[in-house]
Amino acid sequence: MDTFRLRVIAPDRIIFDSRAAEVILATNTGLVGILPNHAPLLTGLDIGILKIRTNELWSVVAVMGGFAMVHDNDITILVNEAENAKEINLQEAQEIFQLTQTKVSQADGRKENIEANLNLKRAKARLDAIQEGIKEGTAS
Repeated sequence: MDTFRLRVIAPDRIIFDSRAAEVILATNTGLVGILPNHAPLLTGLDIGILKIRTNELWSVVAVMGGFAMVHDNDITILVNEAENAKEINLQEAQEIFQLTQTKVSQADGRKENIEANLNLKRAKARLDAIQEGIKEGTAS
């Protein structure tokens, strides 16, 4: 099976540094799948989930924005913040998501509304990551 080198780096730690067969990125313009021998690419990442396939197993990571660079079967992903799905507590993620939904509906003023919606998007990314991880069998 063809693979490429993948590094996912956050300011405080290295999330992933190994060979991968496929990665799915949540870019600012939608989802992008990367396979071996992909054309060079530099793209911004949105808040969302990053899926990594090694052999037949998928790993899921919640990312809070960043950049990805693809060149010569070497992919470097720099993220502002990231959390592996297996590290996320489902009940806590659901509670935070519900709390942020309430804060969006109670937001007063433009700045507060923007901040509340950004927090909601982050909470949704965490919840989506754990739910996708459970589906793939890599989180519980």
